[in-house]
Amino acid sequence: MSSRHVEIDGSYFADEREADFFAIGTPAPRTDARGHVTGQTQFFEDVSYPRLTHLAMHRSARHHARIRSLDVAPALATPGVLRVLTHADVPNNWYTILRLIGVEPDDEPVLAEEKVRYLGEPICAVVAETEAAAREGASRIVVEYEDLEPVLDVEEALKPDAPIVNERHGHNYFTYEGHDCRRIRFGDVEKGFAESDRIFKFTYQSSPIEHAPVETTGCIVKPEADGRLKIHTDTQACYFTLDNTALMIGTPFNKLRVIGGTVGGGFGGKVDVMVEPVACLAAMATNRPVKYVYSRAEEMQVSSARAAERITIEDGVTNDGRILARKVRMLVDSGAYSRHSPYGTTKAAAHMPGPYTIPNVWVDAYCVYTNRTPSSAMRGFGVTIADFALESQLDRIARELGIDPLVMRLKNAYRDGDMKAHRKIVEGAALVEVMQRAAELVGHELPEHYRTMSSMSGEGL
Repeated sequence: MSSRHVEIDGSYFADEREADFFAIGTPAPRTDARGHVTGQTQFFEDVSYPRLTHLAMHRSARHHARIRSLDVAPALATPGVLRVLTHADVPNNWYTILRLIGVEPDDEPVLAEEKVRYLGEPICAVVAETEAAAREGASRIVVEYEDLEPVLDVEEALKPDAPIVNERHGHNYFTYEGHDCRRIRFGDVEKGFAESDRIFKFTYQSSPIEHAPVETTGCIVKPEADGRLKIHTDTQACYFTLDNTALMIGTPFNKLRVIGGTVGGGFGGKVDVMVEPVACLAAMATNRPVKYVYSRAEEMQVSSARAAERITIEDGVTNDGRILARKVRMLVDSGAYSRHSPYGTTKAAAHMPGPYTIPNVWVDAYCVYTNRTPSSAMRGFGVTIADFALESQLDRIARELGIDPLVMRLKNAYRDGDMKAHRKIVEGAALVEVMQRAAELVGHELPEHYRTMSSMSGEGL
C-alpha cells in the first residue's frame, strides 16, 4: 500500500480528503466518553496536595461606588487566615482579556482599585488553612463606600448626561476605529427604502444568560521547587489562560505550567481568565498550594453571562418578499468591562444581514458599558441572538405579506458568488439545498420553482 494512502479502521483511502468524507454520517465514539461514564476522568478538583490552602473573595456590595476605606484587619485576625491580597499585591492589576489580539485599553482590575463597577466585583482575596476560614475572613472585611449612581440600561448609558461607568474609555461605549459603534455600510439604504413597497421595523430584546455549568469555575495552583507554578484549571483555553495570567502577575510565560482541557461544563463561560492570576499570587505569597473555586452563588452572580442585546431591525421589502434594504441598531450590554464583548459585537454586526443577499445594508452595533456583571463568551456569542432577531423578523414579514416563510428565505438566500454586506464573497453556500432538504424531510410542500433552484449563482433564479 502506498504511503500516500490513508487507513481508517481497516479501510484505505486515496488521500486525506477522501478519508474526511468517509467520516460524514459515520458514528465515532468520543475519546473521553469511557472515562466520563466510569468515573475515571480526572477534573482539577480531583488533585490534592499536602498543606493545601484555600482562597475566598470579598466582593462588592454595590453596583457603583468609590471605595473610601478598606479594613482587612478583622480578616487577618480570623483563626486560620494566612494572607489578604489587595490590588497593591497585583503586579499588573489592569488588563483586558483580548489585549492578546490588540484590543485596547486595559479596562478591568484583577482586584478593585478605588472604585467598584458591578455588584460582586472582587476587592480582596483571603487565603486561609480551610475553606471555611477563608470565607469567614472574607466576610469580616469592612469596606466604606461612597455610592455613585448606577447605569443599568443600555439606552440610558448612551445618553450624553449618563454617569461614566468606566473612566478608561471616557464614555459608555467601546470605540471601533474612531467610531462609537461597529459600523457596516453597504449600498444605499435610503435608496433601497424608497424603492421598497413596504417597510417593517421591529425591536427584539434578550436577557443575560448564565452558562450554569455543573462544575463551577476554579483552579489549584502549586509552587514548584524550580520556581515554576503548576496550574490545574478547568479553563477552556489553556494557552489563553497561561499568557494572560503571566502578564497579570508579571512573570515570564515559561514560569507557568497550565494543566487543563477537562471541563465539567463551560459553553464559553470558562475562557475568561478570572481565578488563575489571584490563585497564582496567593501561592507565591504563601509558598503553598492554593485552591480557589467559585461557590454556586458566585458562579451564578459574577461569572460572565451571555450579553443582553437590544436589536432594532428596519427592512424595506417588495410585495413579493425580496429584501431591498436593511437598517439595524444593536445595543450589546457589555457590563462594566470589555472582556470578549467588543469582539462579540463585531461578529454580531457582520452577521445581521443573515444568510441573505440584501443589496443595501446599514448596521450600527454598539458595545455598551453598564454597571452590570460583565458579559463575555457563550456558544456562538454575537451570532445567536442576532439569528433569533433576524429570523423572527423574516417570519413576521412573511406573515404580513402572506408569503410562505420558507419561500421568502429561498427567495433571498445568498448564492455562491454573491457579495456579503461585510464585503466577503459567498463560497460553498449550499443554503438553498439545505432548506430544500429540510422541507422534504418535514413534508413542507414547495412550489416547483423553489424545489429546483440552486445555490450556484445564476441557477434557478
